[in-house]
Amino acid sequence: MRIRREDVDHIRERTRIEEIVGEHVTLKSAGVGSLKGLCPFHDEKTPSFHVRPQVGLWHCFGCGKGGDVISFVQEIDHLGFTEAVELLAGRLGYQLRYEDDDGRGAARRDHVGQRQRLVDANRAAAEFYAEQLSAADAVEARRFLADRGFDRDAAGRFGVGFAPRAGDALIRHLRGRGFTEGDLVASGLAAQGHRGPYDRFRGRLLWPIRDVTSDVVGFGARRLFDDDRVEAKYLNTPETAIYKKSQVLYGVDMAKREIARERRAVVVEGYTDVMACHLSGVETAVATCGTAFGPDHTRVLRRLLGDDRSIGRGGSLGGQVIFTFDGDEAGRKAALRAFEDDQRFVAQTFVAVADQGMDPCELRQRRGPDAVRQLIDARQPLFEFAIRSTLAQLDLDTAEGRVQALRTAAPIVAQIKDDALRPEYARRLAGWLGMDVEPVARAVAQASRARTAPVGRAAGGRSRGDERLGGPVPETGSTDHTEPSASAPDPRDPVARVEREALECMLQVPELVPLEEADALGEAAFEVPAYRAVHQAIVAAGGVGKGREISGTAWAEAVHEQAPLAVAPLVTQLAVTPLPADTDDALTRYAESVVLRLAEVEITRRIGVMRSRVQRLDPDDVAAVQAFADLLVAEARRRALRDRITGG
Repeated sequence: MRIRREDVDHIRERTRIEEIVGEHVTLKSAGVGSLKGLCPFHDEKTPSFHVRPQVGLWHCFGCGKGGDVISFVQEIDHLGFTEAVELLAGRLGYQLRYEDDDGRGAARRDHVGQRQRLVDANRAAAEFYAEQLSAADAVEARRFLADRGFDRDAAGRFGVGFAPRAGDALIRHLRGRGFTEGDLVASGLAAQGHRGPYDRFRGRLLWPIRDVTSDVVGFGARRLFDDDRVEAKYLNTPETAIYKKSQVLYGVDMAKREIARERRAVVVEGYTDVMACHLSGVETAVATCGTAFGPDHTRVLRRLLGDDRSIGRGGSLGGQVIFTFDGDEAGRKAALRAFEDDQRFVAQTFVAVADQGMDPCELRQRRGPDAVRQLIDARQPLFEFAIRSTLAQLDLDTAEGRVQALRTAAPIVAQIKDDALRPEYARRLAGWLGMDVEPVARAVAQASRARTAPVGRAAGGRSRGDERLGGPVPETGSTDHTEPSASAPDPRDPVARVEREALECMLQVPELVPLEEADALGEAAFEVPAYRAVHQAIVAAGGVGKGREISGTAWAEAVHEQAPLAVAPLVTQLAVTPLPADTDDALTRYAESVVLRLAEVEITRRIGVMRSRVQRLDPDDVAAVQAFADLLVAEARRRALRDRITGG
């Protein structure tokens, strides 16, 4: 069965694309009616991902991906079309209707997409576990929380729960809610044993793990009883269709707004540390879930921070990422691993380590909330911590030890991305080693050259493609691109520029372009084949006049439907490209002028053809007289257009 077309159109119209995208990307103004941010689908440090709420479309000028709100959900959540529409319908509280595959009859579908079933099962499980925290056999769970300074209100705020020790308590509960064994196994809530499925989490304290949209996608479970058959202190949901441990951060649903507002993220090591930070007023704290902080986690934080080069490098303007680690050897190694990912951030990275090796949870418990805030405020640059931690492992009292320390620390200094800070830390390293600055600076320079020696551009470099240059340059090996003729007309061609700008306005602000001139444009107005195809799709969709009668989202969709498959991505790109105007009045003047310029280009071409024809005809021929009269009319038309363009 398939969803009725009118329901799909309703979901597309009623869903605010900026809100959906904004849950994954920090969007900033990019001009009148346009928003931009870091692309969630590829690494970049200069934002090339644009959203145009008025037309309901998004496009990345770096990797070339684009589409409407449904395609965004498909891409970001790895869903099929039906599941994406169902997810959005659920957010709106809209009841979808379905048709038989042959389109002859209507029917209610009795099941929704797999992702929604798994999300629903996890949400129901979270509610069940939270209720069980008050049960008689949860006394150990309550004691664990109390010993760490968390009362029932704190447990309720974070949804902490308890899994009964019985092996099928959750299964029985969720079966009564209509979930199947297949749902429970697929969601990771149950495991399949020789005698059938059993509860994966038994006799453990549980934290629900939510994604950035606040959907429960998994759980973290802490061992409480000595007779627990699973000896691991922490047990997490296994990899499922909705839970990828390398991509989720515990607490991100609560922290995302503060991270975007403060341009600061605090990365801690455990669930109780996140609780302690938030309860102490550090509401930007998140934690990884059973795995080390890695590239996927970096991408999540960068999108929330709006971490891009357009706002500065290495300072507070570019945001801050603060890692907290235990003061032991494991914590030191974790900090050094984090330093390896420092290049992925434009934001400056810091580390905060409490004395006596206390984590934020212990710090709050022993010294109070103020101590947690002071820990974060007393942060030190991550590269300084990495350098000094490395030096602490070596004997600097001997010449051999100092030389070895230089060889070990120089590559770390060479990784500092801020060109102004790198020589400063080379001087500091010289002081810490008791050496002259010159040999240390040479060692750092040599290490820097060694890092940049391999052929090829480093990952996370400048994004490819230009938002004003007519199309993206596809990533190597990517299949998400169209034919060059459809996506990348020569940006240096002034004629192509006029055609492109006029199409952008006709797609984005049809109510502002001069209607008579826009709808009178013919194929002769477009020399670039790809732009001619887009114009043909506009005409087939009813022309600019039709675009004025319907919503921006419906207009963009109508043109999409009329465009050839190879041209459809270009329609999205043109409909999303920011228009160069910073006020409504400026946008009105711009939209009028670009269409008038294109109309002038078209009539100029016609005049050239008409002059050639007049010169070939016999002056005494009646046809020549008529052709000359037509030429005069065309010349007058061009002068009138020129006067309107120049304001004459």
